[in-house]
Amino acid sequence: MKACTDPTHAAAPAAPGWHEAWRRAWRTLHGSMSAVGALTVALALLLAGHPSLRADVEQAVTTWLLQRQGDADEGAETGSDDPGRSATETSGKLPPEQARMADWLARKYRVAAEPLAVLVAEAHAVGRQLGVEPALLLAVMAQESRFNPLAASPWGAQGLMQVLTRAHLDKFEPHGGPQAAFDPVSNLRVGAQVLRESIARAGGSVPGGLRLYVGAITVDASDYISRVLSEKERLKRVAAGQRVPFNAVVPIPALTPPPAQDASVEARAQPSSSDTAQQPS
Repeated sequence: MKACTDPTHAAAPAAPGWHEAWRRAWRTLHGSMSAVGALTVALALLLAGHPSLRADVEQAVTTWLLQRQGDADEGAETGSDDPGRSATETSGKLPPEQARMADWLARKYRVAAEPLAVLVAEAHAVGRQLGVEPALLLAVMAQESRFNPLAASPWGAQGLMQVLTRAHLDKFEPHGGPQAAFDPVSNLRVGAQVLRESIARAGGSVPGGLRLYVGAITVDASDYISRVLSEKERLKRVAAGQRVPFNAVVPIPALTPPPAQDASVEARAQPSSSDTAQQPS
C-alpha cells in the first residue's frame, strides 16, 4: 500500500530507467556517427579508385549548383520566395536558338540540359549588355572548365570561365566577394567583363582579346584561340538549326602572331585548369 501512495518511493525506480534510456540513446547516436564516418572514408576511397564514378559525382554537384543558381535568380526577378521553381521551367522559356545551343552543349559536355539552360540564357543577356557574342562566352566556358563551376587551376584561375580571382577582386565585390568565383552565374558575369576588356585592349580583335584573356601576352596561344573560335562557330551553326557534329571542322579567321611588347595588365596570369586536361572528343 505504501508503494502505491508514497510518491518518493514510487518515483525512485524511474531514475535508473531514465539513465538507462539515455545511455542506450547515446550508444545508438555514437554508433550512427561512427558509421557515417566509416561510410565517408569508404566513399572517398571508392571515388579515388574509380575516376568515372568521381566524374559522375562531380557532375551531380555541378547540376545542383546550377539549378540552385537558376532558382535563386528567378526568385529575385519575380519577387517569389518559392524554392520549388525548377530549372526545367527556365529551359522551357528559352527561344528556339538558345534551346538548341543548350541541348547541343549538354550532350557534348555531358551536363544536364535544364540547369545549363540558365547559363545559356545568362550568356545571351550578358552578351547583349556588354557587346560580346553569347556564343563566344559559351565557347570560352567550354574550353576553360567544360562547364564545371568548381574548376580551379594551381595558379588561381577559378570557376566556369577560369577568372584569376585575385586579379579581379573589384569585379567580384558586387557579387559578394572572392568566394563568388565558384558561383556559376557570378563567374560568368565577371568573366564576360574581363573578356570584353581584353578585346578592347586588343583593339577590338577577338583573337587578340582571347590571347590576353588567357594570359598569353608574349606566347602564341594559337591552339587555345583556335579551339575557342571553332567552338563559337559550331555554336552559331547549331543556333541556326544546322546539324553540327561535336568536333566538326569549321572555318575561322586567320590568326596573327602576338605583339612583341608586353601588355600593362594581365587578364589571367597563368593557364587554366583545362589547359592540360583532355579536350572534348
